[in-house]
Amino acid sequence: MTDQFVAAVPGEARPITGERPQDDTGGATPLDDPRALTILTTEHWGLLTARSLVYNEAFARAGMFLALLSATLVVLGLISAATGFSDAFLVVAAVVLALDLFVGLASFGRIASANQEDIRFLQGMNRIRHAYDEMVPGLDRYVIGSRYDDFGSVLSHYGTAEPRGISGLLHGFTTTSGMISVICCAVAGGLAAVLLLLVAHEPLVASVGGLFAFALAFVVATSGSTRRIRQFGESLQAQFPPPDRGSPRS
Repeated sequence: MTDQFVAAVPGEARPITGERPQDDTGGATPLDDPRALTILTTEHWGLLTARSLVYNEAFARAGMFLALLSATLVVLGLISAATGFSDAFLVVAAVVLALDLFVGLASFGRIASANQEDIRFLQGMNRIRHAYDEMVPGLDRYVIGSRYDDFGSVLSHYGTAEPRGISGLLHGFTTTSGMISVICCAVAGGLAAVLLLLVAHEPLVASVGGLFAFALAFVVATSGSTRRIRQFGESLQAQFPPPDRGSPRS
């Protein structure tokens, strides 16, 4: 007779607690299997590799956008020196800035998605760290990383608390996605100023309109990013509520 593969019953998503899971018979747990350490270590290194790839892609996207923006600004400077600030130059500047804005928004979107992927990888590493602590109780005093998978514990790896209030907002601007967002807002303001100057031929009107467009884009980007982070945190919080850290360990 040939062996048949029988799919296991899907596990129930639940928060990590201080109690070791046991099977239905109350006997040995999966962590007691001698192969568990090898499997968990392999998964841990896989998550580390995935984090490295995400970081490399985020930095590459940011570098590509900044390199393109720098090159286009140099080109616009050379064109303005040769043709002056004519209508033809303003049209070229509008097209180039529109391209820069598109690349910037695409880069910002991918970096934001990469940040969410990185948080999920950290969550998985926290779960594995909890398994290590269950295998050898008492090792948590030697590990600086959290062994819980709630949103606040995952964010502790970034050296910040849960993003709330002014402190969380200010910390967001120091990140790669925050800086790219501000630069995109500046490009949007410059594009609006060029379009107004092309239509009205009034430098004052163009300057005020550009500043207003920058402020509007900044408010929209900030509120959108804050809402996106909050929704992502709430989804993690609903799936894995904060555990009771004061519960006794088995």
